[in-house]
Amino acid sequence: MERKCINGVDAEVAKTFAERAKGLIGRTGLKPGKGLLITRCNCIHTFFMRFAIDATFMDRTGRVVKVVRNVRPWRAWVWGGWRARQVLETAAEDECRKTKGK
Repeated sequence: MERKCINGVDAEVAKTFAERAKGLIGRTGLKPGKGLLITRCNCIHTFFMRFAIDATFMDRTGRVVKVVRNVRPWRAWVWGGWRARQVLETAAEDECRKTKGK
Protein backbone atom coordinates (compact mmCIF):
# COMPACT_ATOMS: atom_id res chain seq x y z
CA MET A 1 0.00 0.00 0.00
CA GLU A 2 1.26 3.46 -0.91
CA ARG A 3 2.18 5.91 1.88
CA LYS A 4 1.71 9.66 1.93
CA CYS A 5 2.23 12.49 4.42
CA ILE A 6 -1.08 14.32 4.92
CA ASN A 7 -1.32 17.23 7.38
CA GLY A 8 1.67 15.86 9.32
CA VAL A 9 0.26 12.31 9.45
CA ASP A 10 2.14 9.36 7.94
CA ALA A 11 -0.79 7.73 6.16
CA GLU A 12 -1.29 4.53 4.23
CA VAL A 13 -3.37 5.25 1.12
CA ALA A 14 -6.32 2.95 0.41
CA LYS A 15 -7.01 3.27 -3.32
CA THR A 16 -8.39 -0.06 -4.50
CA PHE A 17 -11.89 -1.30 -3.70
CA ALA A 18 -10.49 -4.04 -1.45
CA GLU A 19 -8.22 -1.65 0.47
CA ARG A 20 -11.05 0.86 0.94
CA ALA A 21 -13.51 -1.85 2.00
CA LYS A 22 -11.16 -3.26 4.64
CA GLY A 23 -10.01 0.11 5.98
CA LEU A 24 -8.94 -0.24 9.61
CA ILE A 25 -10.98 -3.38 10.29
CA GLY A 26 -8.95 -5.98 12.17
CA ARG A 27 -6.41 -3.55 13.59
CA THR A 28 -6.10 -3.03 17.31
CA GLY A 29 -5.19 0.65 17.02
CA LEU A 30 -3.10 3.31 15.34
CA LYS A 31 0.00 4.94 16.77
CA PRO A 32 0.00 8.73 17.14
CA GLY A 33 1.07 10.33 13.87
CA LYS A 34 -0.15 7.36 11.77
CA GLY A 35 -3.35 7.08 9.77
CA LEU A 36 -5.24 5.77 6.77
CA LEU A 37 -6.26 7.95 3.82
CA ILE A 38 -9.28 6.53 2.00
CA THR A 39 -9.66 7.97 -1.49
CA ARG A 40 -12.94 8.37 -3.41
CA CYS A 41 -14.87 8.42 -0.14
CA ASN A 42 -17.33 10.81 1.48
CA CYS A 43 -18.94 8.45 4.01
CA ILE A 44 -17.53 5.90 6.45
CA HIS A 45 -18.71 3.36 9.03
CA THR A 46 -16.91 1.82 11.99
CA PHE A 47 -18.48 -1.65 12.00
CA PHE A 48 -16.09 -4.36 13.23
CA MET A 49 -13.55 -1.80 14.46
CA ARG A 50 -11.88 -2.08 17.85
CA PHE A 51 -11.02 1.55 18.62
CA ALA A 52 -12.32 5.09 18.21
CA ILE A 53 -11.08 7.30 15.37
CA ASP A 54 -11.00 10.91 14.29
CA ALA A 55 -12.20 11.35 10.69
CA THR A 56 -10.96 14.32 8.65
CA PHE A 57 -12.91 14.67 5.42
CA MET A 58 -11.24 16.58 2.57
CA ASP A 59 -12.17 17.76 -0.91
CA ARG A 60 -10.25 16.62 -3.98
CA THR A 61 -7.55 19.28 -3.44
CA GLY A 62 -6.92 18.16 0.15
CA ARG A 63 -8.73 21.06 1.82
CA VAL A 64 -10.49 20.02 5.04
CA VAL A 65 -14.27 20.24 4.75
CA LYS A 66 -15.34 18.43 7.94
CA VAL A 67 -13.76 16.87 11.04
CA VAL A 68 -15.60 14.31 13.17
CA ARG A 69 -13.83 13.49 16.43
CA ASN A 70 -13.99 10.40 18.60
CA VAL A 71 -16.08 8.18 16.30
CA ARG A 72 -16.71 5.05 18.36
CA PRO A 73 -16.73 1.49 16.98
CA TRP A 74 -19.98 0.19 15.47
CA ARG A 75 -21.23 3.54 14.23
CA ALA A 76 -23.30 3.01 11.10
CA TRP A 77 -22.88 6.29 9.28
CA VAL A 78 -20.46 9.23 9.30
CA TRP A 79 -20.94 11.53 6.32
CA GLY A 80 -18.39 14.12 5.27
CA GLY A 81 -20.73 16.19 3.10
CA TRP A 82 -21.19 16.69 -0.61
CA ARG A 83 -17.73 18.20 -1.16
CA ALA A 84 -15.82 15.42 0.62
CA ARG A 85 -13.80 13.17 -1.70
CA GLN A 86 -11.37 11.53 0.72
CA VAL A 87 -11.06 10.91 4.44
CA LEU A 88 -8.06 10.66 6.75
CA GLU A 89 -8.68 8.30 9.66
CA THR A 90 -6.45 8.65 12.72
CA ALA A 91 -6.65 7.36 16.29
CA ALA A 92 -9.04 9.44 18.37
CA GLU A 93 -7.27 12.01 20.53
CA ASP A 94 -8.59 10.24 23.64
CA GLU A 95 -6.97 7.01 22.45
CA CYS A 96 -3.68 8.83 21.79
CA ARG A 97 -3.61 10.21 25.34
CA LYS A 98 -4.06 6.68 26.73
CA THR A 99 -1.11 5.30 24.74
CA LYS A 100 1.22 8.21 25.55
CA GLY A 101 0.98 7.39 29.26
CA LYS A 102 2.25 3.83 28.69
